[in-house]
Amino acid sequence: MTNTARVGQPAPDFTMASTRDLKKLDQPVRLSDYRGKWLVLFFYPLDFTFVCPTEITALSDRIEDFRANDAEVLGASTDSVHSHRAWIQRPKNEGGLGPINFPLGSDVHRTVARDYGVLVEDQGFANRGLFIIDPEGVLRYSVVHDLNVGRSVDETLRVLQALQAGGLCPANWKPGQKTI
Repeated sequence: MTNTARVGQPAPDFTMASTRDLKKLDQPVRLSDYRGKWLVLFFYPLDFTFVCPTEITALSDRIEDFRANDAEVLGASTDSVHSHRAWIQRPKNEGGLGPINFPLGSDVHRTVARDYGVLVEDQGFANRGLFIIDPEGVLRYSVVHDLNVGRSVDETLRVLQALQAGGLCPANWKPGQKTI
């Protein structure tokens, strides 16, 4: 039986091979690794594609903004950890990612993407899903985009900060503004 990710409920548990140790590829990532911190978990369709690297590098470029808000970032796709490594090691000007500031998880069995409701079953890859999980492991935010539309790092940070604000945040709320 698989879990189904639902906002307000415990996030589905996971363990995936990862690029935490890019050399050995022997350090998996687990949901429990992020206990006590906020986690921005995002799924992307495939390595070596077109929109995906723009999102991954944009999130990587802003990692200090996430960490300043007590959050870590984890990307995942159904590609192998070896494909992830090859993509990271390839320079940007040759179609690669270049170095990034967070690990990529490898969901080759497609269980995590399925549990989070983003798996495109007949094609074997994930839609662009983004999830924010609180320090206690509860799913607080979920959004899924069409394959052609990249996500906004600014909006992800705004939502993270709104979730942390401790009040009711009206439309277009920004950090520093009053809550309701």
